[in-house]
Amino acid sequence: MIVVMEPKATEEQIGQVVDYIQSKGLRVNINRGEHLTVVAVLGDKTKINSTSINTFEGVREVKVIQEPYKLVSRSTKEEDTIIEFKNGVKIGGLERPVIMAGPCSVEKDYEGLLKVAKAAREMGCQFLRGGAFKPRTSPYDFQGLEEKGLEYLAQARKETGLLVVTEIMDTMDIPLVCKYADILQVGARNMQNFKMLKALGRIDKPVMIKRGPAATIREFLLAAEYVVYNGNPNVILCERGIKGIDNDFTRNTLDVAAVPIIRKYSHLPIIVDPSHGTGKRYLIEPMGKAALIAGAHGLMIEVHHDPDHASSDGAQSLSIEQFKDIAKKLNKLIGRIDYDNKNM
Repeated sequence: MIVVMEPKATEEQIGQVVDYIQSKGLRVNINRGEHLTVVAVLGDKTKINSTSINTFEGVREVKVIQEPYKLVSRSTKEEDTIIEFKNGVKIGGLERPVIMAGPCSVEKDYEGLLKVAKAAREMGCQFLRGGAFKPRTSPYDFQGLEEKGLEYLAQARKETGLLVVTEIMDTMDIPLVCKYADILQVGARNMQNFKMLKALGRIDKPVMIKRGPAATIREFLLAAEYVVYNGNPNVILCERGIKGIDNDFTRNTLDVAAVPIIRKYSHLPIIVDPSHGTGKRYLIEPMGKAALIAGAHGLMIEVHHDPDHASSDGAQSLSIEQFKDIAKKLNKLIGRIDYDNKNM
């Protein structure tokens, strides 16, 4: 249920509605838009009489929200959520799409990571992505450098100015990762790790949730709902492909249609990972372009200084030169840089 207040509703009138709802043992979430204030009612709605709320001064209407993802729904908040970082970078709304680039795993070769970071900065990227904690299918595969990897990412940020995106695998590691990262990424395998999602709702840093390999869009949005419900409104969604039937040609099936669907039903920003979404280098450019045309707020692309010898996901990683070539085309598509006029 949501309570839509009149455009000229006073703070006192809003407060009276909030007090009434809370007196019934329910929680509220207040969204203040450019024109309207919306009070979302959270909890057992049988405890409250919507007719009574309609009698309060300043109330325009009371709506029953059918979707289970109430806080991330457009019904609750019509305006796009825009996440702004300390250096002025923004994700969401009508802002230009961002690009997150970097290796799947942060490796012992720091100079290799720095080469990638410098190339990303040169091509206008805003974020350096890289895994310090790596969830691997086999216990014998490279598991990441852990805190040393986080230190490498932070050092590369210091040298390039790029913001850091890295994965969180365990609730107990949240304070540690918060020390180093600008965005905490929830990997596809942890999309429904509800204990972690609740804990991430209590931090003051943006959270990016990757869609699970077999998750519906509704389940994807409900994962975001957990974070927002627990107090953190700064959530980014990431479409990274779902399990398909044609694994001979692609690692996953990249669901490009998820982008306009989520933009229709949710106010949260959504980016796309064509690297994991396809598992093939040659597909990153066309699927990245498709995602941007579909309305994605950004792309996450795997780039490695020596992809054929990468510790993980080398087959879907671009070399630095391949990345530069593709980044030029992506930047032209989104109008960030006019290479024809050498405006770099």
